[in-house]
Amino acid sequence: MSQGDFVRQMDSGSSAIYGAPSHWHKIHMDLPLLLLLMVLAGAGLFILYSASGQSAHYVNRQLSYYGVGLLVMLITAQVPPRFLERWATIPYIGGVALLVGVLFFGIGAKGAQRWLEIGGFRFQPSEILKIAVPLMLASYLARRPLPPNFKHVFFSLVFIAIPPLLVVLQPDLGTAILIAVSGFFVLFLAGLPKRYLGFALLAAVVVLPLMWLYGLRDYQRQRILTMFDPEADKLGAGWNIIQSTIAIGSGGIDGKGWMRGTQSQLDFLPESHTDFIIAVLAEEFGLVGVLLLMTLFLLIIVRCVIISLRAQSMFGRLLAGSLTLTFFVYIFVNMGMVSGILPVVGVPLPFMSYGGTSVVTLMLGFGMLMSVSTERKRPG
Repeated sequence: MSQGDFVRQMDSGSSAIYGAPSHWHKIHMDLPLLLLLMVLAGAGLFILYSASGQSAHYVNRQLSYYGVGLLVMLITAQVPPRFLERWATIPYIGGVALLVGVLFFGIGAKGAQRWLEIGGFRFQPSEILKIAVPLMLASYLARRPLPPNFKHVFFSLVFIAIPPLLVVLQPDLGTAILIAVSGFFVLFLAGLPKRYLGFALLAAVVVLPLMWLYGLRDYQRQRILTMFDPEADKLGAGWNIIQSTIAIGSGGIDGKGWMRGTQSQLDFLPESHTDFIIAVLAEEFGLVGVLLLMTLFLLIIVRCVIISLRAQSMFGRLLAGSLTLTFFVYIFVNMGMVSGILPVVGVPLPFMSYGGTSVVTLMLGFGMLMSVSTERKRPG
């Protein structure tokens, strides 16, 4: 048998195993995930119209954000995972530089300085680090023996710690925690030894009281205390949670109907089109609507888990797994915050809350997941 015959037989066998790639696979799009995201985006626009007081302005802007995000996702999906792995330090360093820029040139709003404006476009650099940190950690750890030893764990923790420390100075404690968590997920998936987890828990027991006394601002402490007793300050710190839980409870099983929720339509519910948008959904569509949304989120997470398990490289598994877990944490924190079981930390609900930087960043992450999904097995 000649070498050419052998190669042709191998190619034929490969086609039999993997099948001919579909048109979607050729453009590196995972069709099930894409369809689920489009349904979620459509539901988000539907609820946003009611939550924003029937404002076509908000809906049109959000639709434009989805368009930009879709383009970003499509472009990112074309980038091979090995390229992402090789150049992962660039978005990390760039993101840290932007965070430093926020401290000196940032735009302030509501007592915080979190935004930059370049060429008339305003964005929140901390959102970028939610992707850049797990990307950097996945690249760093995938090139080293796993589970990681003490040296690699130490340097990983340094990489994780720098962005949250800069974000805390803005101040934005909620985003800082989410960035740190996204990096920790990579360490966890890389097989972090149990003894290090024990050390982390012990350190938390020691550090948390010190953070309460010296690391948190007065309003941050008040948010935590309000979680336990919102009635203590009904017209102040407890207002958001009280109105949110009233909206959720008044929706009952099947809700009051689209655009018929009193808490949002009469402006009792603050930030109804951003952080508290699920309270609008619960009031207008009840428990049924919330369960349908949670089912949609669950299907997306399951699909992302399948992509993670099928990844053809360690880098792909670490990156896809950490992005999936981070997506779940966004959902859990927002729903917990709105329902009163977690402090109010200003975390938007993915694809539902109004906001440009958040949508584009999420689509960037899903573009990376699709890149991992359509990667062929690496030779050797």
